[in-house]
Amino acid sequence: VHGREGAKKVAPEKSRLIDIAADLLAEESGEAGYVYSGFCLTALPHRPLDPDAIWEKVAMSGRLKLTISPGVIPSISGPPKRYPVPSGAYARLILLYLQGVAIKTSSPEIELGSSMHEWLSRMGISSGGKTYRDIREQSRRIMACSLTFSWDKPGVGDHFERDSIIRNGFLPFHNDIDDIRQGTLFAEKVTLSESFFQAVVEHPVPLWEPAIRHLSSSSMALDIYVWLAFRLHNLSKPTPITWTSMFQQFGGGFSQKSIRSFRQTFKEALALALATYPDAKVDVD
Repeated sequence: VHGREGAKKVAPEKSRLIDIAADLLAEESGEAGYVYSGFCLTALPHRPLDPDAIWEKVAMSGRLKLTISPGVIPSISGPPKRYPVPSGAYARLILLYLQGVAIKTSSPEIELGSSMHEWLSRMGISSGGKTYRDIREQSRRIMACSLTFSWDKPGVGDHFERDSIIRNGFLPFHNDIDDIRQGTLFAEKVTLSESFFQAVVEHPVPLWEPAIRHLSSSSMALDIYVWLAFRLHNLSKPTPITWTSMFQQFGGGFSQKSIRSFRQTFKEALALALATYPDAKVDVD
């Protein structure tokens, strides 16, 4: 009705959301990304954990739990190095890249290097020194960690599936900032574990890459977006969800006493996610 600049004059406090919505309305790309449905109901931590900490996240339904354990990467030239659990927005973007390529190629072998560098650039991730080091660190954490999905089958009992995300990979010796200019992030090729690959190809949830790009700096907004992408199209009627349930799924890192703080943070992240998802119908009260 008002156009981009006119809308900003009407609601100057929502300038960022207006820019996102306007950019997406003009977006012609139909490029799809994909995510395993299990990650739509659970998620990685938002903030770094202690090096030896194990991460557990229970889905809103209470019938699915993700457990991620830190791990080690061996080296022929020295002792193995232990890596904490992956966390934050960069870890989520790396996982989205791996899953998207696996779906599009129908192969567990993922070419990295320049391909991953190009995709991250499309997602708005700069090639700066600190950014590169952070991405390299998160990617190695993903290579080292192991994850377990546990779920309840009514009338049967508890089941679980434990595996790594990446079965094997090649780690180059070079480790300086020139690597980013050459397109080498952390390996030339990796192979997803068989169980993780099968889970991704059998239960994919399509996402829209331009939406991912606009949310690439907010781990909570990314989590909300993929959750909505999975959940909304399955609903046949308005479905109320309590703040307690939202806190259970998205409140990792917030103490039980800070649910009010979480509520405000969640509302801000939800506004970003909804700006990238015009068809989503979500009301907050």
